Amino acid sequence: MSGTTAEGAQPGANADQGHGHGHGHGGAVGTLVIAALGIVFGDIGTSPLYALKECVALPHGVAATHENILGLLSLFFWSLTMVVTFKYLTFIMRADNGGEGGILALLALVPENLRPKHKDRIGWITAVVIFGAALLYGDGVITPAISVLSAVEGLEVATTSLKPIVVPLTCIILLGLFAVQSRGTAGIGRVFGPVMVLWFLVLAGLGVVYIARYPAVLAALNPAHAARFFAHHGGHGFAILGSVVLCVTGGEALYADMGHFGRRPITLAWYGAVMPALVLNYFGQGALLLAHPEQADHPFFSMVPKGAATYALVALAASATVIASQALISGAFSLTRQATQLGFLPRVRVKHTSHETEGQIYVPEVNWLLCAACLVLVFAFRESGRLAAAYGIAVTGTMGITSIIFYVVARRTWGWPVHKALPLLLLFLVFDFAFFGANLLKFFDGGYVPMLIGVALFVAMVIWRRGRAILDEKFRKKVVPFGDFRAALAGKPVTHGPFRGKEHEPTARVPGTAVFLTSNAEEAPPVLTHHVRHNKSLHRTVLIVTVTAERAPRVSESKRVEVQSLGEDFHRVVIRSGYMQDTHLPRLLEHAAHLHAIPFDPGDVTYYLGRETLLATSKGEMGRLPETIFSFMAKNASSASAHFHLPEEHVVELGIQVDL
Repeated sequence: MSGTTAEGAQPGANADQGHGHGHGHGGAVGTLVIAALGIVFGDIGTSPLYALKECVALPHGVAATHENILGLLSLFFWSLTMVVTFKYLTFIMRADNGGEGGILALLALVPENLRPKHKDRIGWITAVVIFGAALLYGDGVITPAISVLSAVEGLEVATTSLKPIVVPLTCIILLGLFAVQSRGTAGIGRVFGPVMVLWFLVLAGLGVVYIARYPAVLAALNPAHAARFFAHHGGHGFAILGSVVLCVTGGEALYADMGHFGRRPITLAWYGAVMPALVLNYFGQGALLLAHPEQADHPFFSMVPKGAATYALVALAASATVIASQALISGAFSLTRQATQLGFLPRVRVKHTSHETEGQIYVPEVNWLLCAACLVLVFAFRESGRLAAAYGIAVTGTMGITSIIFYVVARRTWGWPVHKALPLLLLFLVFDFAFFGANLLKFFDGGYVPMLIGVALFVAMVIWRRGRAILDEKFRKKVVPFGDFRAALAGKPVTHGPFRGKEHEPTARVPGTAVFLTSNAEEAPPVLTHHVRHNKSLHRTVLIVTVTAERAPRVSESKRVEVQSLGEDFHRVVIRSGYMQDTHLPRLLEHAAHLHAIPFDPGDVTYYLGRETLLATSKGEMGRLPETIFSFMAKNASSASAHFHLPEEHVVELGIQVDL
């Protein structure tokens, strides 16, 4: 009866099946390319700050010898080529759902017949995807912490006397970053692209300078050096992959952010700016280390002379890492909204920070939880090198899951033959499993952090999804056939239900409009029958409203609202929302009333909501502990009034006790 059930049952099944049906993206391609540099490539673009450093840093790295450097650079180049260029840009980004990308959008492309028929069951495909989505939150926690910390550590290169301020300054920058989230990114977003253009130009320029001094480093383009590296180091070489993966950790973001810019601008930005700059800088760092292996502690900041140049590079790096962090934080907001709309998480407060762009949102609960987690990580690990041990497991786990679900979509949705889809899957998994396995070796050095975050969120998502399904089923059993309700309303006896065997005066109809939210669009909802039984009156105009979350990111305005007249001033209204859309119920109802000539005065409408009290006893179907967790989540969820933008002075809540 509450918002738990009022949002509608499960996602619909009318998402675009296939690829190439993206929605339009406003603006010239060149403008979108520059904007994508700031939003999409922030994470992967700041990897040069720490990726190669972790491969040669003691105690787990390898010595900066000629063969080791060429082997590492070869691994970097071919990882970028095979994972980002080949896997994501060439294949994974074909799997768009109405133009949107990301692991939850990929789930929406899975055919309905592969999903469990019982709503209280998850199914292996859905379970795997939600676990991958949960792991992305772990990545979202670590990325701001490691990126900003690694940038500020550049001060230590200028002078060791500044080392004591590295952690406090990092925390101040992070606090400032999270504090301004409520203002939105519309204003500062205009400078994101140009700053990142400068960043990538600096990366490329520094790399060219050192490659010119030691051109022999270009031999690392030959994959034979990567093979020799593994042959020489054996098990230790495999473990080093846990640091090599840092160069591709932003790959999943390319897919997740596809809906903001489109596939073409992202591809052009990658080939035209990002990949050349990254490869040149990594090779430049390698050339520096071949000439000065003693600089292994901070190879990136050692590429400029100590003094003013170092401070300028630290300032630019800090700006770039703030931008990278902004992209991850915004991604966490979008992921939360998608998960909420698809029924995997309870409602949260979503504030729109732009009148022009719907995707710019702010979620206070997620923002401050991420902030607290980032600060805890910075204080706990204190060095980017130690924090790097915690980085990688989450994103490589999600990368592997993306490969598997892409195979399912290619085979079952697009109809690819096995001989076309299976070799791709195996090739993807060679890299995904190698990186994931190498990162598992760092589990006890900090890798457990994102895994714990992922597992906790996965359990919460599964409990919420199952609890909602059981709750919906319990209320489904309480609904009254609309014919019986109409008979009871007229004072006629009915044979079953809450009105059975009763003859009474017809229910009084009073002026005004009543809106009842329900997940069942076919029958009289419990909150409506509850109200009539106890108050013995009903408004003259009644709207029975169901909001359903579709598997498509957006529903066109022409299909958004469906109205059916039930007679005697009763109207059934079905509102469909995509998982990237906001549901402003008063506006949508006013629009529907205007189209269908329904009396609707916004100042004379009462919204009736249900409010469940969950008992959480051992007698319920869920069990005491899961129901207790579900109850806690429900109590802390954003109210239906806030979620649907209902005016509080027009809302009436009716309560009921339930044991799941």
